[in-house]
Amino acid sequence: MGDFMQKLIFLKYGELSTKKDNRSFFIKTLNDDIKKVLENDVEINYDYGRMFIVPKNQDFDSIINKLKTIFGIHEIVLAYKLDNKDLNIIKQNIIELLKNKTFSTFKVEVKRSDKDYPIDGMQLRKDLGAHILKNISNIKVDVNNPELVVNIEIRKKEVLLFFDSIKGLGGYPVGTLGKGLLMLSGGIDSPVAGYLAMKRGIKLEAIYFESPPHTSEAALNKVKSLAKLLASYNSDIKLHIINFTEIQENIYKNIPNDYLITIMRRMMYRISAIIASRNNCKIIVNGESIGQVASQTLTSMNAINSVVNIPVIRPLACFDKLEIISLSKDINAYETSILPYEDCCTIFVPKHPVINPEKSKCEEYESLIPYEDMIYRAIKNKNTIKITSKETNYSDLL
Repeated sequence: MGDFMQKLIFLKYGELSTKKDNRSFFIKTLNDDIKKVLENDVEINYDYGRMFIVPKNQDFDSIINKLKTIFGIHEIVLAYKLDNKDLNIIKQNIIELLKNKTFSTFKVEVKRSDKDYPIDGMQLRKDLGAHILKNISNIKVDVNNPELVVNIEIRKKEVLLFFDSIKGLGGYPVGTLGKGLLMLSGGIDSPVAGYLAMKRGIKLEAIYFESPPHTSEAALNKVKSLAKLLASYNSDIKLHIINFTEIQENIYKNIPNDYLITIMRRMMYRISAIIASRNNCKIIVNGESIGQVASQTLTSMNAINSVVNIPVIRPLACFDKLEIISLSKDINAYETSILPYEDCCTIFVPKHPVINPEKSKCEEYESLIPYEDMIYRAIKNKNTIKITSKETNYSDLL
């Protein structure tokens, strides 16, 4: 490479750049997240427009793969920095870089944030385009659909040269918008809902309802695996495991068959709201999609939601099943989600669940069981584990 050229990665913020007074908070959080994921094995500098990453020991491919798992990054760009802004030096280094690339058409894009630079953007494009044509054989300019875009950014202190960018996850850094409690089952929907909530900057804790002996240890391990997958985006997740057997069996024995699911979900919401409150979670997140099953009609959602005051966020509310499956595959959750281990929501499903439950009937049927005492015992005896993406064994929290 020519003199003065340094290989580095820079990041484009995307949505973070729309923030005003608190933009620095979002960018600093992103910086902290990157340092944590890359284990401080990089040098990071940033301003309001870009974040620059220079490896200490890790290779560029390894760093880029890790950056792909971090929310808040709009684009990842492998670039070359020139501290010398002389046009001849820029030309020399561009040709040196292009010798290693195969292409037949190109165009030049120039961004000139240094308005004091003596050559304007249009003239730079012409000069650099002409220089490339003169020094690289068998190529031509195509401004509409080029195989290669040669990008040049003239900044205050340096010049950036780059060609390709990699799409990041976007969204906000995890935790910048507070905490939420994810109702995590072993199905397809809830992990996708959790992923989408994290993309909006929400740090997750999760709650799982088990019902031994009706649900198996394999079902619990499946949920742990899904929590571990989410932790790869979130750094760690506290998973609250609730033994739901006593409540579920009382519902099954004492409440009319068509209302089993409605009452069961109302109990889960009550427990989730208490766990959320105790752990400073501002919302409950779940994977409900309108009309997908009987408990997800608008009337059912209203009857179930009425037992809590905490906001319930449903990221998948308006997604159809095929869209949800596609997202599940995109985040590598699908193969785990379809493993044949039943959870609380599927073991006692009636043939004809009510699709328009009445709140008054819910309250009447709930009076048949001592649910408040059972909820107290379920919460008192909960088991909480901390899951990180690096764990293979799950240890109880003290």
